[in-house]
Amino acid sequence: MYRERRIAVVVPAYNEELLIGPTLETMPEFVDRVYVVDDCSSDETSARIGERAAQDPRIVSIRHETNSGVGAAIVTGYAAALAEDPDIVAVMAGDNQMDPAFLPKLLDPIVDEKADYAVGNRLINPEFRKDMSRWRFVGNAALTLLTKIASGYWQLVDPQNGYTAISRRALETIPLDAVYPRYGYCNDILVRLNVYGFRVQNVPHPARYGLERSKIKYSSYILRLSGLLLKDFLWRMKTKYVVMGFHPLVFYYFFGAIFTVLGLLVGVYALHFKFVQGYPIFVPAVIAILIFGLGAQFLLFAMLFDMQAEKNGGWY
Repeated sequence: MYRERRIAVVVPAYNEELLIGPTLETMPEFVDRVYVVDDCSSDETSARIGERAAQDPRIVSIRHETNSGVGAAIVTGYAAALAEDPDIVAVMAGDNQMDPAFLPKLLDPIVDEKADYAVGNRLINPEFRKDMSRWRFVGNAALTLLTKIASGYWQLVDPQNGYTAISRRALETIPLDAVYPRYGYCNDILVRLNVYGFRVQNVPHPARYGLERSKIKYSSYILRLSGLLLKDFLWRMKTKYVVMGFHPLVFYYFFGAIFTVLGLLVGVYALHFKFVQGYPIFVPAVIAILIFGLGAQFLLFAMLFDMQAEKNGGWY
């Protein structure tokens, strides 16, 4: 136990035969149960898990018969943990990139009832991210901005960080079967937590990289995840601000999007008006700027209202 709380850890693993052993060997003693979910690995990951489980009775080995994605593996671990009624469930990847020494810092905000979900933050300090490649940092920064808009957690940084801890009541509230099953699950969970009013807290910690390299290709991943975030954003607007409770910011977002796109289209027409038809550009250009500016103003007010809702809402 940690500070009189039962702690469970979910460890998703896929083809981690070299690193799953060291990951499990360093699991802190205060952890009560470890759910290792092998997502149908094709190497010796399952055997390595079995070896560690034979030495450590806290380890529960679970294997997917088909590869379902890291999000699905974590949901499987969450469901198994809920059946044994822990107070807090953390996630530590099977690639040994998440330093177990920082686990207490993730647990403390939940134990102190300041938040229901704690997520690591490697981007806040240049010293913490010194081992992170520049391309990976740029990708994470772009996804941070998109996730802020989609999730409504405007103070959150590094949402791609898989080192997290969540309270039992949050796990019991959000629909786990609806969580995105592959990379992008962490962003999807944040959107659902926001809709149900749970507070989230960042916990700074340094990045740690060893033999393992990220399997994410950010050039394609950002585009694919952007579609998921747009879908999640629209679902959050509908569920939180229309169905569960009304807020006029939905109209600000709606008209902001309409006028911004319309302004861009008028701007394209103004260029065609000038360079193809040969007419003066002044009048259509001014109209385009006015329409675009009105749309941008609507969007900024919508974001401001959303930030206020984050500040004033939540369980605590």
